Amino acid sequence: MKNTLIFIFSLLFCAQTYAQVAYEKFESRKLNSTRELKIKLPDNYDPESDLKHPVIIVFDAEYLFEPVAGQVSYQTYFDEMPESIIVGVVQGKERFYDSYFDEVTGLPFESGDRFYKFIDQELIPYIDSKYNTSKFKVAVGHDLMGNFINSFLFQDTPIFQAYINLSPDFKGSMSENVAKRLEWLENDVFYYMATADEDIKPIRDRIRKTNDNLKTLENQNLTYYFDELVGDSHYTLVSGALSKALDRIFELYKPLDDKELKEKAFPYEGTLDDYIVDRYKRIDDLFGISKPISEEELQQLITIADEREDIESVYRIGKLANKLNPSSSFGTYYMALHAEKLGKTKKAVKLYESALELDEMIHINREFIMSHVEGLKVVEDDTVIEDEEDEEN
Repeated sequence: MKNTLIFIFSLLFCAQTYAQVAYEKFESRKLNSTRELKIKLPDNYDPESDLKHPVIIVFDAEYLFEPVAGQVSYQTYFDEMPESIIVGVVQGKERFYDSYFDEVTGLPFESGDRFYKFIDQELIPYIDSKYNTSKFKVAVGHDLMGNFINSFLFQDTPIFQAYINLSPDFKGSMSENVAKRLEWLENDVFYYMATADEDIKPIRDRIRKTNDNLKTLENQNLTYYFDELVGDSHYTLVSGALSKALDRIFELYKPLDDKELKEKAFPYEGTLDDYIVDRYKRIDDLFGISKPISEEELQQLITIADEREDIESVYRIGKLANKLNPSSSFGTYYMALHAEKLGKTKKAVKLYESALELDEMIHINREFIMSHVEGLKVVEDDTVIEDEEDEEN
């Protein structure tokens, strides 16, 4: 039943995606011909906004564009990845010439080199000039175009930061050259490759051999993922591999989850405000997206701070929350809680009272804060009485 619902949901996304696709004719000087593009902008795209969007370039768009666009819509809906601009290059009968390669190196050659320059020098600059794009670019290629997209790795500064290789048909020495290039790459790159147990055997064997080389690389700039799907063919592996590829490439973009909290946040050396700030700085650095830190994530970090008995992090997260949203009582409340735990009763009461004048949190209302204030005032009064009795004696 669950799988049926997911399938129906995916069909709805694909239908919606198809209705929102714009078709453009692009006059290419490099190719001396006109190429058809499929372009899908984010649902809420605003050309006047400062918000930047990653760009996903899809080759073989006549059959690969809709699966990519449907998967992007699906994952974007659940905030699993940023809203992205999808650009499909329709190749059709030109595919053979577009993917033409040198038999020794596997790199684009003659008509393939012209197509390479069309992407590098015409298409991407055009998309960047027309839309609100971030610096993060993703290339998606299947079969021969899977071999082709790897050629962009050999630029001094690659124009693509992520590569989705769907059953790539590696040619010449491309496989070996990719391994050597990724080993010494100085830029952050996400590299995904997939095959299946029922893939075309020569292609699958070459991919497996390539994986054996890539999985041993120790380059901190490389984030590498590999999947061998079960029960899929050279063509049916596309949908499952796309889902996994996008999920992994944009893993950092997702909100905090239990796995990250347990494996990364809990053992983090330093206060947890630094952890979350560094995390979102990396999102900005990698994807070119300024994503706000949510109050829900700060609350998750408060829970982790309690588990590691890290009272300083509670205070620092409170200060960060005040900076991010001064109108919310969240930050002031946790700064007050920090003062209370340190036994600074007067300071805690003052901060709690300040929190009462701010917007309520979802999980902590005014009545709960008042109970803290009243309890501390009773303690404070009792302390004063005890002090007076001591003076009389």
